[in-house]
Amino acid sequence: MDTVLAITFKGGVVLAADQSNARSIITYQSNIDKVKELSSHSAIGVAGPNCDLVNFTQYIAKNLALYRLNHDGLKLSTKAQANFCRSKLAEALRKGPYQVNVLLGGYDEDVGGSLYYMDYLAALEKVDFGCHGHASSFCLSIMDREFRKDLDEEEAINIIDHCIDEIHTRFLINQPNYMIKVIDKNGVRISKFGGDPSDT
Repeated sequence: MDTVLAITFKGGVVLAADQSNARSIITYQSNIDKVKELSSHSAIGVAGPNCDLVNFTQYIAKNLALYRLNHDGLKLSTKAQANFCRSKLAEALRKGPYQVNVLLGGYDEDVGGSLYYMDYLAALEKVDFGCHGHASSFCLSIMDREFRKDLDEEEAINIIDHCIDEIHTRFLINQPNYMIKVIDKNGVRISKFGGDPSDT
């Protein structure tokens, strides 16, 4: 029952995810961070069981860090990171699949902000905006109506806020807190959150 949202703007990407950790009829936490940094200028929003969420994001982040160490500090582009993620999902599909749906966003100097949509079956597509989870039934129409190529950061965050408000109004499942992160030329930073992840 996770929700992950993302939208591109002129100069970057906004990634957001609910902060609930729930299974069956029980909510364990409402302050976890499902938007993980992969590098200084990229992050991954993941929807799925908490065990796969943690395992997959750590596996990808550590392998990207290892690649940089083995190649004299060379950083992979956002597109290359997305294709690496896709290849690992495809490999796992025939062994022990990760039950994760992914939105990967990043900033590259020559490209600007870019966003990639992946599902647990290892489908990959570059998109301007995306959403995973049941809440996509409410959010995709809002994003489709309000998205423009020339959005600035504030307008992009406002669209995400509009989606979150609609989820709080319409969605049957209670997802009280959301983590919103911005990725631009200055790197990955937290814009706002409902529950502090450091408060364990």
